[in-house]
Amino acid sequence: MAAWTWRFEKADGTEVQPAVQPEEFTTQGDAESWIGEQWKALVEGGTDQVRLFEDVTEIYGPMSLHAEEPAS
Repeated sequence: MAAWTWRFEKADGTEVQPAVQPEEFTTQGDAESWIGEQWKALVEGGTDQVRLFEDVTEIYGPMSLHAEEPAS
């Protein structure tokens, strides 16, 4: 069975330890739901962006965790 995991990074791509310890997810949806619930705590803990992996294959990333500023 595939394992879905997140890699937590600074803006320059350096890996960091997340403020909230993730589990190993069995589906992409579970992994994405978790990041949707935890992103604010992760940013406060020093994570700028994440990458999603299925086993060792990168599915997407980097994805910024910083909210986009509305255009004025």
